[in-house]
Amino acid sequence: MNTKALHRITYGLYIICSRNGDKINGQIANTVIQTSSEPPTISVCINKGNLTHEFIKDSGVFTVSILAKDTPLKLIGQFGFKSGRDVNKFEGVNYKLGETKAPIILDHTLAYLEAKVVREMDVETHTDFLGELVGADILKEGEPMTYAYYLDVKRGTTPKSAPSYVDDKKKEAPKMKMAKYECTACGYIYDPEKGDPDGGVAPGTPFESIPDDWVCPVCGAAKSDFQKIEG
Repeated sequence: MNTKALHRITYGLYIICSRNGDKINGQIANTVIQTSSEPPTISVCINKGNLTHEFIKDSGVFTVSILAKDTPLKLIGQFGFKSGRDVNKFEGVNYKLGETKAPIILDHTLAYLEAKVVREMDVETHTDFLGELVGADILKEGEPMTYAYYLDVKRGTTPKSAPSYVDDKKKEAPKMKMAKYECTACGYIYDPEKGDPDGGVAPGTPFESIPDDWVCPVCGAAKSDFQKIEG
């Protein structure tokens, strides 16, 4: 079976937030779809081990912030590769509380949806939450980020807890003019030919020439946590 066929399914990229009393949390997800129009209903699939899953189960509400195409990897990494059990994901992030008192991310958000859970389905490692819209608005015009753009252009990575994660260990390393380095924490690959413009590293910069205080643009791991890709 060729699981790469799953890569042909199209997705967006969103920040899903919820609350538990006065506590708030959020995470990156790409599995948000509209399921009906009357009443307007959406669904999102969340890993059972995530804190956001716990909050949605407890409060029965969630929000969806639809990210713009130019969203920096730092924001995606903050909500996608860090745990709300260990850090405050909302530090330095602009957000507001919606009708359900769940947070809505405002930074790099084109539009948001707010829902109350009306049904849920157990799907092995995840729960598929079905929510009826109680609020929605467009914050600014722009092109939404697709999951394909995140992977192919932004060179982002997929955490193993994501429903769309595919173990592709047999992927061949591309031919390289300059050595590439992989983040041992999240799998992000630093390509010298592309650099890290968002992090102030110009294209054509060898890994060895990156400042020592540079961090992984996805998960924030230190430069010392990268290892050279042999090939």
